[in-house]
Parts: sequence; structure tokens; C-alpha cells
Amino acid sequence: MHHLKHFAAVFGILVSLAVANECSAAEKPQPTRTIVYKTVGDVTLKMHLFEPQGHKATDKRPAIVFFFGGGWNGGTPKQFYPHGAYLASRGMVAAAAEYRIKSKHGTSPYECVRDGKSAVRFLRANAGKLGIDPDRLAAGGGSAGGHVAATTATVTAFNQKDEDTTVSCVPNALVLFNPVYDNGPDGYGQSRVKDRWREFSPMHNIRKGIPPAIVFLGTNDKLIPVSTGETFRKKMREVGSRSELFLYEDQPHGFFNFGKSGNKFYVQTVTEMDKFLASLGYLKGDPTVK
Repeated sequence: MHHLKHFAAVFGILVSLAVANECSAAEKPQPTRTIVYKTVGDVTLKMHLFEPQGHKATDKRPAIVFFFGGGWNGGTPKQFYPHGAYLASRGMVAAAAEYRIKSKHGTSPYECVRDGKSAVRFLRANAGKLGIDPDRLAAGGGSAGGHVAATTATVTAFNQKDEDTTVSCVPNALVLFNPVYDNGPDGYGQSRVKDRWREFSPMHNIRKGIPPAIVFLGTNDKLIPVSTGETFRKKMREVGSRSELFLYEDQPHGFFNFGKSGNKFYVQTVTEMDKFLASLGYLKGDPTVK
């Protein structure tokens, strides 16, 4: 009898562990696979792919590449794993891209931009192998990653040496979460890019033909004033580009991340992202984010 009790207790623990693991696995989505998109010297950069169930190389699905935040200094692609897994569940292919950062590679913000452009080019050049539509390719990101995404559409400088620039690095849509996309004298990170800010700042490189953009910003963001978001939208609309700005009352920088505020703003921003992508024909039906 004692053995049975002991067995029941152990079995109970194992069951609860299995349940806990299942819960944490559900909360921490994992990529379908990881591929190398760029090698620079001894640095290998990967993309963590989230593909819909039953996805095939012969498919032609819309896709998005996300760039993580961290001030061009740090961060991890895992930041956008929840977004990637969600969009894969909706039928898109999503990639969370690595790029060179100061803490790991001793690099400058310029390398971040070069890698961002390489990532978009890689997806477009390999669309046939990856089962994606090269003409429905979005770029997204948060904070410095939002800057990187925005530069792929706006900035003409900072291409990787010897890269095939006949393949366009301009995405077909932008999804930007509190992006530091003004690097002018009053903007973010100007001290890092000094006199090259005009080439580096998405805000100062808006011209006709920039793809449609959606931007999410908290009104209490200490790095990006609301006026910056409004100026970007105004400049985009002046050149005839679609630009949407969603403001979240009293929210600080990084408010949108999975795991913050009981996921209230994660759900709200992902819902709007979904509607935006649906309006472009990338998704069908209503948002299913929980």
C-alpha cells in the first residue's frame, strides 16, 4: 500500500510537471526551423522561421521578417517569437532575424542596417525555395529593430559590400513597434551616428513609393515623443504613402511586448497588426489572437 501511495505521489508530480511543461511550451513558441541568411567573416547570422502547418516550398505565402529591439547594442530574436508563431497560425511565414549588435559583435548601428537589408534581400531572393511571395514581404520590429525595419524601406546607404543590390531590400509593408526612426539632432541615437544621421534616419529619407506602414507607440514613451510618430505619419502621407499610427495612453517604451501588462497591449497591437496585414491581402478572416 505504501508503495502504491508513493507511486501515486510520484505519478502526480510527473503529471503536474508535464502539464507545466506544456503550458510553458505554449507560452514560449519555438521556430519550425532555423536557417543561415548571411555570413560576414566569422559571424553567422540566422533567421528563426515560423511556418504554417503543412507549409511547402511550392507555396506562395505572404511573409514578414521581424527585427528585435535593444538599442543596436543587445536583444534577442526571441522577442518576436510570439508574433511569428501567431502569424504562422494565420497562414503567413514569419522570420525572427538575428543581426549584428555591439554587445556580441562590437559593431556600430550601421551594421544593423546592413544586416536588415540583407535579411529582406535573402527572403526575396530565396522566395521560391521558402514558399513565400516575394511581392508580399513585410518587415517589422521593435525599438531599434523598428528602426532597422524602417531603414530597409527608406535608407539608400549602408548596403552590404558585394551584395546583389539588384534584389530589392524594400519590403512591401512595415509593422513598427515604438520604432526609433528619427535619428536627427532631436531624435534617438544621434550621438552614435553623428554626422551620418541624414543617411541613417528613416524619418529623413521618406520619399514617394515608401510601402504602407503601421506604427504602435505609447504616449509615455521616454525615447519617442508622440510628435515624432505624428511627423512620420504626416511625411508619409505627403508623399502618398499609407501610414497609420496607434497611440496607447500612458504606456511606456516596450509596452507592446508579450508578457507585459498581462498581455493586454500585446493582444491589442497584434490585433491591429492582423487587421492591417488583412487589408493588404496578406491574411483572411478575423484576428484570432488571445
